[in-house]
Amino acid sequence: MAQTQTHFELFELPVSFDIDLQDLSQRYRKLQRVVHPDKFANASDRERRLSVDKAATVNDAYQILKSPQRRARYMLELQFVSFDDEKDMALDPAFLMEQIELREALEELNHDSDPISSLNQIMADIKKRITAVLDEIRENLGQAQLDDMQKNNVKQLVHKMQFLNKLQQEAEYQEENLLDAL
Repeated sequence: MAQTQTHFELFELPVSFDIDLQDLSQRYRKLQRVVHPDKFANASDRERRLSVDKAATVNDAYQILKSPQRRARYMLELQFVSFDDEKDMALDPAFLMEQIELREALEELNHDSDPISSLNQIMADIKKRITAVLDEIRENLGQAQLDDMQKNNVKQLVHKMQFLNKLQQEAEYQEENLLDAL
């Protein structure tokens, strides 16, 4: 496992946005059985440290590849696209307005006559938006080499996914609160 090895190479997968997550999980478990520190309990200090490092590398690669947003970002980084989360968050105003409206709708659920139904509609809307962004990412990353415009487009989509994932987490949290109140 050389340091220059990509996450895709580590798991012996082709570089692709579409990954069979079940296959990835199986490959992850297989690699962890080989490098897990417990297997090196009686080894030298150096071997134990290397095992911990290798296990951490496998864990990190797995976490990145199993997440569509993180996988897309990683694929862009493989094409030398850098991310600066502080400066790169300039998204189109219409998208940001939609985010504000969806967050306000989540906040107002407690005043709704049927908050569970309203929340289900919001969650379905968020899921639809996530699916649309993922489809657009998939379409762009399906090409062997991206031009600068495509890279910037995918970069914007990755940032949108970040917002949508956060919004989905907030909706799931709200769902737990509503169900706990029943």
